[in-house]
Formats: sequence, structure tokens, C-alpha cells
Amino acid sequence: MLYYVFQYLSELGVPGANVFQYISFRAGMAVIISLLTATIIGKYIIARLQKQQIGELVRDLGLEGQLQKKGTPTMGGIIIIASILIPVLLLNQLDNTYVLLMIVTTVWMGAIGFLDDYIKVFKKNKEGLAGRFKIVGQVGLGAIVALTLYLSPDIVVRDNSTTSKEVTTIVQNEVANSDIDMNIEYSSAKNVKAPITSIPFVKGHQLDYRSLIPADGQLQEGLGWLLFALVVIFIITATSNGANMTDGLDGLATGCSAIIGSVLGILAYVSSHVEYANYLNIMYIPNSAELVIYGAAFIGATIGFLWYNAYPAQVFMGDTGSLTLGGIIAVFAIMIRTELLLPILCGIFLVENLSVMIQVGYFKYTKKKYGEGRRIFRMAPLHHHYQKAGIVEPKIVTRFWLVCIILAILTLVTLKIR
Repeated sequence: MLYYVFQYLSELGVPGANVFQYISFRAGMAVIISLLTATIIGKYIIARLQKQQIGELVRDLGLEGQLQKKGTPTMGGIIIIASILIPVLLLNQLDNTYVLLMIVTTVWMGAIGFLDDYIKVFKKNKEGLAGRFKIVGQVGLGAIVALTLYLSPDIVVRDNSTTSKEVTTIVQNEVANSDIDMNIEYSSAKNVKAPITSIPFVKGHQLDYRSLIPADGQLQEGLGWLLFALVVIFIITATSNGANMTDGLDGLATGCSAIIGSVLGILAYVSSHVEYANYLNIMYIPNSAELVIYGAAFIGATIGFLWYNAYPAQVFMGDTGSLTLGGIIAVFAIMIRTELLLPILCGIFLVENLSVMIQVGYFKYTKKKYGEGRRIFRMAPLHHHYQKAGIVEPKIVTRFWLVCIILAILTLVTLKIR
């Protein structure tokens, strides 16, 4: 909203009003506003949750410090959602398809998580929303994202390798030392609507899903987009569930999400900037610069929430927050065509997911074979395994953050590894 106000003031010739045209300025403002929103409204929401006795239901699993968490306010993901949406609505161009899709993702996943928490807290059902309904919601969001990418004329990509050296030199002079227009077009390159994505460690750094289809013509085109849609649905489901699994210790999922969000923000910036995309030889994605502001709001919201969620936590995000964070990360990565980097970047989420799958699978297998179920880990997800091993909670969280930082650096390094 403020973007349009200052745009109008700029047209009237008001000095300084043009500053809102800068992506970097609005991104910085988004971080500040989201941080302030999370810290200011956080204490009021926590007080409200306490007054309504919306506390965490805790089962005694024999974990150190677990019972002390009983009664801690949950559903704090409301703080994260509000801290993202407020700066986005104030600072973004709201007619941008990418931004609209991210807003839909935030509200959609927040609603699924809120319903799950509501059933747990108010209906006193520890199981919460049935898993099949969560899956339906995640698949539904994946279908919306895939259809939007396929149908929207505003969502296109461009392979910088098709751009001539001469045009690059001309554009260099126009964009150097300036980020007023992040979406300058290459006149000799062609925007394409295609299921193309970035893939690490291979020459060209790109993968066209259509190339995986052993067919030609319209059949290859259609099946290529269908394959892309299936990957989108899988990525959204896996990442949101991974974030949900990771949310078991104070500050763990929040801190990891802030680190992951920072990397995605950097990738969004270079992908939406014609000069940086050309230099790094990655896909230039027109009209996607507004995602940088959304990413900045996401980073500020998670760090601001960490103010209250760090050990010992004053509030838990609940599924309202964890499912939302995972969904946002997945859709954001899909928007900037880096979804195949998520197994590296979201390695913590992946390992947490795998630990549960391995534990359950091995238990069922041994119970069927030997008549008694056996376990590989002391407890799953993985962070509880380390708790059972006697490592204190803050140390586990800090070490997971450090691993997440290493994975984040490795993700950025893949831009130059072919």
C-alpha cells in the first residue's frame, strides 16, 4: 500500500518519494517492520493465549525438561504470519503474481496449521487434524501453484545463455550501481513459459522437465508440465512436513527457517537482477524482484519470533507456524526455480523426516519378522534421539543451526559448481 502512495507522490514530484522504487530499500524496511511487528505484538498475543489457556499438551516421553513445557502457550505461528503479511501488504506491489501466490501460500498453510492446533487445544484431541486432510490441503496448494505457473502469462523464465554479448554490454551500463529497475529486459533474449528449473553440479545448471519425457510435440509438452506439477506437490508436502517434524525443541525450526530464508532471499535477488543472473549464468526470472521484499519480511518475522521462542520458550509456534514456514520455503524455492536445491538447503528438515520414516519402517519390519519391534534411533525425530543420549536442549539446537549454516553456504556454492 505504501508503495502505491509513494509512487503517486513521486509522480507529483515530491523529493525523496522515489526511494520506494528501490528493491533494496523496501527489503530493508520489510526486515525492520517484520521484526518490530513480531516483538511488539508478540507479547500481546502471548498474553492473550495465556488468558485463553491455550497451552501445549505434553505427553511424558521421558525427555529432560519436557514436562516443564506443559502449559506453554502454543499457536504462536499467528505472530509469524502477521509479521510477514503486514510488511508485505505495506511494501510490495500487490498486483504481482509472485507476491499474490506467496500471500495465498501463507494464508492457506496457516489455516491448515491453525485448524490442526485448534483441534488439539480446544477439542483436547492430541492427534489433531487427521493426516489425510493435511495431505489434501498440501496437495491442493501444490495444484494451485503448478496451475498458476502454467497458466499465468506473467510467470516466465529466461536462459541467459541465449543472450548476446553485445546486449549484455549495453545493459551493464544501465544497471550498474543501480537497482531501481530490477526487471530490465534483454532485447535479444526470449522469455519462455517452460517447466525449467536449476539443478546443481551439472553443466548448464538447468533441467527441463520435458527432456525427461520420451515423447515429442504436444505430448512431451503436456507430460513435461504434469511431471513438474507432481514435483511441485511433492516438494510442498515434504518440506512443510519436514518443518513440522523439526519443530520439537525451543527455537530449532525457527532458527533453521531464518537461515534457509536468508539463502532464498539471496537467490531471489540474483535471479531477478539481470546483471547478476548473467554473471552467475543462472536463469533470469522477470517480474520476480518483489519476492525479495517477501523474503526479507520472512527473515524478519522468524528472527522476531525467535525473541520469544528461544530457550526457554515463552511460546510455541504450533502447526500454525511450522506448516506455514515449510510451505512458504517450498513455494518460494519453486517460484525462483531452485526447488531441486532444497534437499541440500533444507537438509535438517530432510534428515528429520527420514529419521521418522526409517524408525517407523524398521519397527514395523522387525515386528513382523521377529514378533517384536526394534528401533534404530533412541527416539524419532532425530533431535529427540540426541535428547535421549543426554545432550542438553540448547546445545542440540545450536549444533543443528550450525549444520544448517554449513548447508546454506554449500547451497550458495553450488551456483558456481558445474
